[in-house]
Order: sequence, then C-alpha cells, then structure tokens
Amino acid sequence: MNSKEKYKALTDEQRDRIVEMAWEDRTPFDAIYSQFGLKEQEVIELMRREMKPSSWRMWRERVQGRATKHLKKSEIDGSRHRCSLQRSISHNKISKK
Repeated sequence: MNSKEKYKALTDEQRDRIVEMAWEDRTPFDAIYSQFGLKEQEVIELMRREMKPSSWRMWRERVQGRATKHLKKSEIDGSRHRCSLQRSISHNKISKK
C-alpha cells in the first residue's frame, strides 16, 4: 500500500490524532508508526497535506533534527509514548477527568 492509499484509508479522527501526535515534542515518529503504520516520511507528507504552508514550514523547523522525535537518538525511555491521561485500550480517546 503506497502513502496515498494509506492517507485515504485514514479517518478524519485518525488524521487529526496523527497531526496532534506529530506536533507533540516528546512523541516520537516510532509511536505514530506503531499506532497507525505510517513511517516518518509518510507523516511528513500527511502534515504537508493537512496544514497551511506556513504552519508546515514552522513544524518542519521544529522537528528537523529533534532527538525526541526519534527513539534511537532520544534519551527518553521507549515505553513513554503514551499520554498519562490516555486509557490503555481506548483507540486514542483521551479520558475525561
């Protein structure tokens, strides 16, 4: 399945969640891959499609070379890609307190 087919297969909610995860500084691309099956380059392409050009450029500047976006470069424990507010079996729905 190529990246265009993967993009079309995602729901609006899934795309929104991927964009949200990509914006988070401590969420590595590996976490997005494990949950949605999108590689780093596919996430970059999705972000380019979903965002205004100026927002996309600002995001690319932020993540380019950022160690926390890559588990191998990061000092962060690899098991920490989930928000503490997220239920363990919730399909990425944030629990309300």
